[in-house]
Amino acid sequence: MAHHNQSPSEMVKKLGWLHKVLAEESDTTEKEMTDFVKQQEIISGRDPEISEEEYFINMGPQHPSTHGVLRLMVSLKGEIVQNIKPHVGYVHRGIEKMTEKMTYKQIIHLTDRLDYLSSTINNHAVCLAVENGLEVEIPERVKYVRTIIDELIRIASHQLWWGVMGMDLGALTAYFYGFRDREKVIDVLEKNTGARLLHSYYTPGGLMRDIHADFQKDIKEYIKYQRNLMNEYDDLLSNNVIFRERTEGLGIMTREEAIAYGVTGPSGRASNFACDVRKQHPYAAYDKADFKQILYTGGDSFHRYKARLDEIKESMNIIEQLVDNIPEGSYTAKMKAVLKLPEGTYFQRVEAARGELGVYVISKGDKVPYRMKFRSPNLSNLGALDKLTRNYKIADLVAIMSSLDLVIPDIDR
Repeated sequence: MAHHNQSPSEMVKKLGWLHKVLAEESDTTEKEMTDFVKQQEIISGRDPEISEEEYFINMGPQHPSTHGVLRLMVSLKGEIVQNIKPHVGYVHRGIEKMTEKMTYKQIIHLTDRLDYLSSTINNHAVCLAVENGLEVEIPERVKYVRTIIDELIRIASHQLWWGVMGMDLGALTAYFYGFRDREKVIDVLEKNTGARLLHSYYTPGGLMRDIHADFQKDIKEYIKYQRNLMNEYDDLLSNNVIFRERTEGLGIMTREEAIAYGVTGPSGRASNFACDVRKQHPYAAYDKADFKQILYTGGDSFHRYKARLDEIKESMNIIEQLVDNIPEGSYTAKMKAVLKLPEGTYFQRVEAARGELGVYVISKGDKVPYRMKFRSPNLSNLGALDKLTRNYKIADLVAIMSSLDLVIPDIDR
């Protein structure tokens, strides 16, 4: 080894402050120093006499950084990740099968429970699939309100993720700040929908009820509040030297890899994959708003982080353009009590907080679907985790996984 020609004192000196402790002890012999260095090499895994045997550990299904019951079987050499095999299904509830026994209006409340942080966006996807199948014209008022609420949900989702990513990397203050500010969005939504997490506010044809009288006022007050905090988020976490060291250059995913794995949402756009459904296939009132598709070329954990923070700002821009221009009119189209989609297949995609959510419906002309399949953004994003974490340490695995912003029930369904 390289240190054979060095004295024990020199080797101890390379261990930093420990040299000061040992060298100042007048009765510390050269042999004791040598033994100490040997011990440190064994602890750190640098001892050539110790074999680098591959072994496996289970990370989860109950683990703080998996944010749900996700089990990762991690193959390690020392502390270095060799590969990962995700095991999912611990919160599988058979939602896709359940839809075959429920009417199209009843299905809405099930979609809240996929990615529960994108609840109304999930609702929106099913509503659009049904409305397009029935060729129903939706009131403009509904389109504007749905777009505004979807963007509020996106902000709330990204705020929770921001706080949790900070916590995963040891910045607990970010966790409290993120939840503090998310409560402001939830208050606005609760006042309008009656719920704080699982809203079920949309129905095929429109909304459950019209917007609250304070809807526009409350939103404008919130946007003013949140805009003043974005610099604080940067000061607290984005520009923190420790956070930057633990995210920059880690878990790099190229554009080609993002496409191959089907990684969409902010995680895909951080790799310069232009995949924003709101831009590529506009729906609701997104064609009425001028906003940027956030793209980065870095493709690492830090740029996935930056993409979400920038999306919060763009969501606020969208809301500000629409909130004062909500058209008058009905909050729902005239719909039959029992909806029956004509026989055929229907597909609808929307931009959820974590990427593209697709809803595929097969109808036999009955009041319930013959088959309903959800294309989950989280499942595709999880598929890239093995590639992104190879040859990194376990602590880096936590940072990389957090940058993908996984929600486990959306994977299990």
